[in-house]
Amino acid sequence: MHAELIRTAEFVLPGHPDKLADAIADAIVKHAMRLERRALVGVEVALHRDAVFIDGRVACEGAEQIDFARIASGIYGSAGYDKRFTPVPELVNVSTDLCLGPLWPGEAEFREVADDQSIVTGYACSTPGTEMLPVEHALVRRLAIRLSKLRHEQPQLLLGPDAKLIVLVREAAGGASWTLEHISVSQQHAADWQAVRARRMIDRHLRDEASAFAACVPGMRVSPDLHLQLNDAGDFVEGGPHGDNGLSGKKLVCDFYGPRVPIGGGAMSGKDLWKADRAGPLIARNLAIAGVQRLGLAECTVTLVICPGDRAFRVASVVGPHGVAVPAEAVQLIEGLVDLRLASQGGAKIGSLVNRARWGHFAEVPELNTTRFTRRQREARRKEAVHV
Repeated sequence: MHAELIRTAEFVLPGHPDKLADAIADAIVKHAMRLERRALVGVEVALHRDAVFIDGRVACEGAEQIDFARIASGIYGSAGYDKRFTPVPELVNVSTDLCLGPLWPGEAEFREVADDQSIVTGYACSTPGTEMLPVEHALVRRLAIRLSKLRHEQPQLLLGPDAKLIVLVREAAGGASWTLEHISVSQQHAADWQAVRARRMIDRHLRDEASAFAACVPGMRVSPDLHLQLNDAGDFVEGGPHGDNGLSGKKLVCDFYGPRVPIGGGAMSGKDLWKADRAGPLIARNLAIAGVQRLGLAECTVTLVICPGDRAFRVASVVGPHGVAVPAEAVQLIEGLVDLRLASQGGAKIGSLVNRARWGHFAEVPELNTTRFTRRQREARRKEAVHV
């Protein structure tokens, strides 16, 4: 007999200091891989207030000419920082301790071989409307996207770039249905924001998004008594890098599948697509998807392992619902459908790594308007706003 469970997950907006650090790290990865397809990148980013520190190695043709300050400034700007919500992007102070230069002789060819060990996890489920992610994780991600859209589309609300969300979802016995019972939001805002109007808009938009999500997910419902908390700890004026320090690789639960699924491996942001910690989770995800689509599993969790000197991952385990192991012959079937080599990801399209750093690595990346409004434009929009 399976008891009811509370499924919970969290997400943060691009202005969160840890996500700023992840986005800067992945902007460096993308820049280097554009300069040279087999570029080696392993960097970490730390930030606080207007200071950004980047360390690690970037090896590719032209590495010494990369403008790291410009990359960091661009990430701050696209996340929503400006003269009102500081730090001002153009005034960010970037310092580095990086090994820069070309790849060593023979190193480009060696990129197909693992230079480190890694144990990674991949997950997929068959639940419609979730992008094959756990229900609670897919839901909180969609709510975060809606909140970010509201901020961009209605700058007169004076919502800041930094925000956090948590959802509590009650899962019925057996996992066949879910009820959203609680949403908690911490939203940065200006000191002179229109608090009543902004709160009403946030409440309405998130409830609408939750209902839209539930309509696409069989067995999902929104409780008529849904409780939505907004800034219950008080005003959230001092946010972003001024409110906390940031470090790349700290939001791993958001980056992967939420707390329900073991993470495995390590951080993805700041590592090129040839590195085991980045290639492995993508390969494991493809294998889990194959388990759902080709074996008919309601959910599938895959564990892969690679050792230094290996060219491909080895399958450690494939399990279905309730942790039941998938038979060996079925595992062999889906193994034949997925390329387990490191090279399968190193040669893949780069895509929008910055948006993946911000919105997760295993679902569709939203296209958001990141226009930076001047203070005069915001004031004009505020005067034009219709009060609700």
